[in-house]
Amino acid sequence: MSSSRTSSHAVLRLAVVVGALGVVFGDIGTSPIYTIQTVFNPEDPHPVPVSDSNVLGVVSLILWSVTLIVTITYVMLAMRVDHDGEGGIMALNSLLRRWNTTGKRGTTAVLASVGLFGAALFLGDSMITPAISVLSAVEGVKTIAPDFEPWIVPVTSVIIVVLFSVQRHGTAVVGRFFGPVMIAWFTAIGACGAWGISKDPTILKAVSPTYALEFLVGNFHYAFFALAAIVLAVTGAEALYADMGHFGRRPIATGWILLVFPACALSYLGQGALILADRDNISAPFFLLTPEWGRIPMIVLATGATVIAAQAVITGAFSVTSQAAQLGYLPRLRILHTSRSSHGQIYVPSVNWILLVSVLTLVFAFRTSAALAYAFGMAVTGTITITTILFFYVAHRTWSTPTWLLSLAAVPLLALDALLIAANLTKLVHGAWLPLVIALTAFTVMITWQRGRVLVTTRREELEGPLRDFIDELDTGPDGPLIVPGTAIFLNRGTTTPLALRANVERNSVRHEHVVIVTVEIETIPRVPATDRVEVDSLGHEQDGITRVIVRFGYAEEADLPAALGSLTPEQTEGVVDLEGATYFLSRIELRAGDNPAMAAWRKRLFIATSHVTADAAEHFNLPRDRVVMLGSHVEV
Repeated sequence: MSSSRTSSHAVLRLAVVVGALGVVFGDIGTSPIYTIQTVFNPEDPHPVPVSDSNVLGVVSLILWSVTLIVTITYVMLAMRVDHDGEGGIMALNSLLRRWNTTGKRGTTAVLASVGLFGAALFLGDSMITPAISVLSAVEGVKTIAPDFEPWIVPVTSVIIVVLFSVQRHGTAVVGRFFGPVMIAWFTAIGACGAWGISKDPTILKAVSPTYALEFLVGNFHYAFFALAAIVLAVTGAEALYADMGHFGRRPIATGWILLVFPACALSYLGQGALILADRDNISAPFFLLTPEWGRIPMIVLATGATVIAAQAVITGAFSVTSQAAQLGYLPRLRILHTSRSSHGQIYVPSVNWILLVSVLTLVFAFRTSAALAYAFGMAVTGTITITTILFFYVAHRTWSTPTWLLSLAAVPLLALDALLIAANLTKLVHGAWLPLVIALTAFTVMITWQRGRVLVTTRREELEGPLRDFIDELDTGPDGPLIVPGTAIFLNRGTTTPLALRANVERNSVRHEHVVIVTVEIETIPRVPATDRVEVDSLGHEQDGITRVIVRFGYAEEADLPAALGSLTPEQTEGVVDLEGATYFLSRIELRAGDNPAMAAWRKRLFIATSHVTADAAEHFNLPRDRVVMLGSHVEV
């Protein structure tokens, strides 16, 4: 019995590892396609001369950058810090928001803003990754058909349109094939890398870090600029951390150490050997590394792998925007859950179409993967640096490790990150400005929405008034409002009187026999335990049929209100509340720009414009459409 149970557990662990290979490593696993090619690109404004010593130095620098940033920073360190199992910038940011209520509020508030900018950079990454990944794969056709070049952009555009068009169907079915495809991919690039190494085993010297240091120190006048391209080898590192909540640390670490890292390392070494053997191979070292008879299958496999890489960041963008909306940084978004068994599979229509337009714009504007490379590098280095800063601060707050010991790791890793950022800043006019503009735009929208939301909430509280005072003053006698049979559920944000309830009583002079005032709270944790989901407060008016219910959801959960209310027991609702036949009353707010000096006029216009994409509350909370009543009012910002 124990042996069968052990074997079943082993099969389950293997399945999780395969699943992680299909989702987590698509981006970083396709980096070998374009990294070395970009470093030695002769059209680069700061080209690296092709020589034996430079090839050894570049390959060594790539290997050790991946080791320090991915293996040490992410796999060995960052993934040991989680927020109830969740990882990534938004998880670290939610931890900081929780701490901002106590202790060093100034420090945590500043770092929370830095983390929000990191999330905004990730959104820029999610626009650039599909463009550069698919472009780089389709460009491989040139190695077997040079006349294909005019068709690269059109074919890339068709693939991208198809990719975004199928998002609404979810990835549950296709996702089953992602793992095996990526296993085939890593096996193939590892085998081709080993074959390339056999052409000139001298490249194995690059495993020694001395070659990386010699290249960087001895040729700093161009090696420094080369860092902007070398950083492409670590693109997708954030996905390892962000997807930890779906797969866990151990399967991701296992997949990286046993398959992904060795395969990528062999590919980089093989490409280096190919260039050592013939310097003309710098034009497309990845595809030329494949024997001529296998190039067509490799191009097909590369296209599949890059589509998977694009899918990973698209899904990540859906998750980040959904969590940002739950945490109050964005308006409530229309979110569709594409899988009944996996909550993480979501589809956000507005984000999907914004990404599609953005990605197509990048493809037609830049036209080659090399032209997009520096834009990509800026997004990656910014995200990695911010994650590293937040990680060490969180580790300092949560671990008992001495500060001096943490500094031994923090100082060299952050120094490397700073060097990479500095190198990418030199490429501002060559495309590195793009992710910064995207991130600044998204960051401005998010902090404006957060600030405007606070102002609107304050104004609403003034209009609504205290809930307990309203109920205490409510006339339940013959001169009071007409009491009609049935149950009315009013959604409310806090401890004030719902505008819809006040309007019903004061304007319509009517109230229901049973009134349930529901306050939905989004916690700064990913998931709320079922035991803490609902809390009932009778408000001291049990005999009047008025009850307040607090429903709590985590920022990574679907806010299914009827399901949460369905967990109430008859004892909690006095046994008379009819949830099946209840009518839901929602307060619809129309925003207007006022003379409140707390926000600049342009930010007010941005806030009001952003509010127009707010999803319908009935759909967001999964309310039955035929039992929803909307009552509106105006609020000035």
